[in-house]
Amino acid sequence: MQSPRKTELRQALASCREGFVAAGVFSFFINLLMLASPLYMLQVYDRVLGARSESTLLMLTLVLVAMLGVHAGLEYLRSKILVRVSNRIDTALSPRLFDAVYERSLRLPNSSRTQPLQDMLTVRQFLTGQGLFAFFDAPWTPLFIGVIFLFHPLLGWIAVAGTILLFSLAVATEALTRKPLQEANLEQMRASQYAEANLRNAEVAEAMGMLPGIRARWLERHGRMLALQGVASDRAGAVSAITKFARLAVQNIMLGAGAYLAIRHEITPGYMIAGTIVLGRALAPVEQAIGTWKLLVGARSAYHRLDEMFTKLPPRPSPMPLPAPKGDLAVEGLVAVPPGGTAPTLRGVTFAVAAGECVGIIGPSAAGKSTLVRNIVGVWPAYAGKIRLDGADLDQWDRTRLGPHIGYLPQDVELFGGTVAENIARFGAVDADKVVEAATLAGVHEMVLRLPQGYDTQIGEGGSVLSAGQRQRVALARALYGNPALVVLDEPNSNLDDEGENALVRAMAGLRERGATVLIVAHRPSVLVGVDHILVLRDGQVAAFGPRNEVMSRYTRPHAAPARAAAVPPQAQPEARPQLQTSGVAP
Repeated sequence: MQSPRKTELRQALASCREGFVAAGVFSFFINLLMLASPLYMLQVYDRVLGARSESTLLMLTLVLVAMLGVHAGLEYLRSKILVRVSNRIDTALSPRLFDAVYERSLRLPNSSRTQPLQDMLTVRQFLTGQGLFAFFDAPWTPLFIGVIFLFHPLLGWIAVAGTILLFSLAVATEALTRKPLQEANLEQMRASQYAEANLRNAEVAEAMGMLPGIRARWLERHGRMLALQGVASDRAGAVSAITKFARLAVQNIMLGAGAYLAIRHEITPGYMIAGTIVLGRALAPVEQAIGTWKLLVGARSAYHRLDEMFTKLPPRPSPMPLPAPKGDLAVEGLVAVPPGGTAPTLRGVTFAVAAGECVGIIGPSAAGKSTLVRNIVGVWPAYAGKIRLDGADLDQWDRTRLGPHIGYLPQDVELFGGTVAENIARFGAVDADKVVEAATLAGVHEMVLRLPQGYDTQIGEGGSVLSAGQRQRVALARALYGNPALVVLDEPNSNLDDEGENALVRAMAGLRERGATVLIVAHRPSVLVGVDHILVLRDGQVAAFGPRNEVMSRYTRPHAAPARAAAVPPQAQPEARPQLQTSGVAP
């Protein structure tokens, strides 16, 4: 049986194994130097006070200060190593993490887009925090217990009992807080995702007074998260209080037992004090681990979420580079299911378009038009069937190489924070001539020149500086940038005025002259003038596909049954602008 793939997260951690080993070695010497203080106390009580030797006290103090200095230096170096390790892991994973988050947003549009980035931050902070130091120091607890046994077996067994008691409390903390903390983290993610989704529609909520209802729903989810966190915190607090009581009790019992042994002259008072100090150091990592247990649980959950995401979203393969596409498109038995859905919205769609042809896609609402174009440009993967460009399946194309040869204008236009020129140039190297050429072809050049800084105008996140029509026209110029071989336009005139629509018609004519293959989804017939073919979709299936005039004549005949009618424009007449004729179904 083939072993599971080792994810990039595990590979990054494995590549830093030497750093973790070095931190462990430093931890050994750090804990060894922790014995300096109790041994100093032992010598002071048993030698200096008895002999009243100031020179011995001075030398012991100088040696202690030197050892404490080395201890501080080693702790600094250990911290520095772990910081470098966390930075190395972050640097190694950041490109892959961004790609995985990008892929995840395509496959699961409703998922939180920022949670994986927050998970990476959580893991990184844990690797550089005090919680990890406790786990480096805990393995050396037997060293301190062994030293206590050298003082006296009774003191050693008290130390063993105290360590077992505190370790049992740590296990109890894990058992009592794991489930509520996991559920609280899940509710927090859901609440954040809900807030993120609704904040994108803040204008609608403000205009129609929807804020109270939205806030109430968010507060309900936030309240569930607080309740679960409260349960976990209450339990952890109770265990923490018991832990502190147990630690103080054990240390005082150790002190009392040492005093008893000193009275019986089995040990000296110095051993009594030193044993108590060493016991405190032995129990410190366990107590520190309990105190940082919440951070540990959060980091562990974040690690598992990241590892699961990397497992489900492996790196995209790098297929052999293919020649630049000419634009021959073939769709063969396409079955499409939207990400996160279960029912197909397209079933058995088949048609072919030769390079340089223009196809208009029409049909009633929810017929699957936008789903089809998303599959054609590779935004959504095909559930079944094939989409071929120049004979090659889309999976055989390197997306980074194919992307510049595809122009895509989605129905919901999204621009990115930056200048107009950067958006048109798709945030690659800005070629001024190509930017102006694309803007001119899209009929947006004059509009851009009227902006405050022209092509250098910052448009804000999402193009907030521009109107809806301006955003759509700039997005059209972006789709036309670089003379792509395949141009797919989904409702390109939904926000355009007459001037913008005329510019769109001219742009399509220019694309035909350049030999580009064009697919356009439209409701209004004006932009369908001049298309070579019309594809009619209904209920996720092809109702008709053929030459424009033939399909229009078939679906605009007076005797066509309403149940089978599709909204298509009538045959264009040279002397009149075509008007849309419907037979009971909107296009």
